[in-house]
Amino acid sequence: MLQGALAGLAAGGLYAVLAVCLTLMSRLVRVVNFAQSATGMFGCYVAVFLSVHLGFPEWLATLAGILLGGALSAVLGWIVSTWLAEADTGTRSAVTVAVLLLLISLAFILFGNKPQPFHPLLAGPAFTLGGVVVSQVTVVTVALAVLVALGCRAVLARTSLGVRLRALSERPTTAELLGIPARPLSVGVWTATGVIATLAVSIVAPSQSNDPTSLAMLVVPAAAAALLGGFRRLDLAVTGGLVLGMAQGAVAQADKLSVLRYFLPFLVIVALLLWTQRKEVWDAAR
Repeated sequence: MLQGALAGLAAGGLYAVLAVCLTLMSRLVRVVNFAQSATGMFGCYVAVFLSVHLGFPEWLATLAGILLGGALSAVLGWIVSTWLAEADTGTRSAVTVAVLLLLISLAFILFGNKPQPFHPLLAGPAFTLGGVVVSQVTVVTVALAVLVALGCRAVLARTSLGVRLRALSERPTTAELLGIPARPLSVGVWTATGVIATLAVSIVAPSQSNDPTSLAMLVVPAAAAALLGGFRRLDLAVTGGLVLGMAQGAVAQADKLSVLRYFLPFLVIVALLLWTQRKEVWDAAR
């Protein structure tokens, strides 16, 4: 059971990184970005294509893929902030669902429906805990999730950029009247989260199911983790991602329960939605 939980920690770190990105997007630009992992998936697939078919050096192809993931996210952010600036969160989020489906379809057309030969960026064990080997991928993804959350919190709380971002998220009209550049800041948030998500997917993809649909739908467990913090708290988003990954790894160790690991994110989302709506349900039942 412990071995399974630690094995799932690498996926948990990826969920946590994506959950932090989703939380930042929700707080700062009023979007639940369902294309968060899809842009990362597409950037990683292009990196593999550049490396395997065009002979690019591994590091250069990976860097190009990460930049492409950020660029795709930036373009989507520019479209949303230009034409949907006054739209509500539901409408802005619906656009990202369309982009999610578009990128999955485009990946199938360009690269086929088979998993790509990802070259691992990290390989080998990092240390042994209780007789269980912990991989370098696990250490790096967990560290990345914690560092990204702490870094974002520090920027939002202690820098002038963070003050402007918070003003833009809480009082967008007032912030614009005060001269805060809304569109560049919004596109900057989209770009940063796109780069971070693509980097995290690049690290974990070689050790996961890496067909386009599986990578793009990583947004589901990430959304479950972000929902734990109400798409507001970065610490709970990280905690939710790590716990969910460990729970999936532990369940996978039991033959009769292993199939449940695929449904755990959906069960968590349903449970959290019912819990957050309990007051309204009880009031209606009186």
